[in-house]
Amino acid sequence: MTIEEMIIEVLDWGLKPKTVTTDSWYSSQENLKLLKNKELGFLTGIAKNRSCSVDGKNFTQVQNLEIPESGLIVYLKNFGQVKVFLRRFKNETSRYYIMYTPEKDAFFSITRAEFREIHSIHWGIECYHRAIKQVCGISRFMVRTTDAIRTHFFSAIRAFTQLELMRSEELIENWYEVQRKLSLQVARDFILEHLTQKLELAA
Repeated sequence: MTIEEMIIEVLDWGLKPKTVTTDSWYSSQENLKLLKNKELGFLTGIAKNRSCSVDGKNFTQVQNLEIPESGLIVYLKNFGQVKVFLRRFKNETSRYYIMYTPEKDAFFSITRAEFREIHSIHWGIECYHRAIKQVCGISRFMVRTTDAIRTHFFSAIRAFTQLELMRSEELIENWYEVQRKLSLQVARDFILEHLTQKLELAA
């Protein structure tokens, strides 16, 4: 399903989100214009080589701009004005994000605090997607029929829900704990079993 199909479906439900957030994979010119035409605000990651301009004339890659903590309003090539923020991570990598809102007054007054708030939600969604793939195996299945695929998706989401419930009740510290302990136990049992067999052969 394309982002256009997803947005149209959500709007058909009668919902109109204040802000749509995506990673850089969905930040194509076409997708950004779709959100703009639907009068939807957004926060999305962009590649460091995206072409931007402070004055609307002299374009350069976003990574070449001096971006203050409060963000910088720029012209994104073939789109229009957005506010770009820089986020530095502990591993010394940098990521760039752009924000847009159809309300002009609100757009020019977007603050770092607002960026942090929405980015926190954005990051939570990314962590959810990573966990449901890595821990709950939603993307790994060998079935082909529609009903079987739906059952697999439901089971993966149900498994994640259980992990989140356990985390909220402080039975585990994070979503990965159960998988890690299970892997350690399997490795331990395997080593002990083969060690015992070698000892018996040696005797």
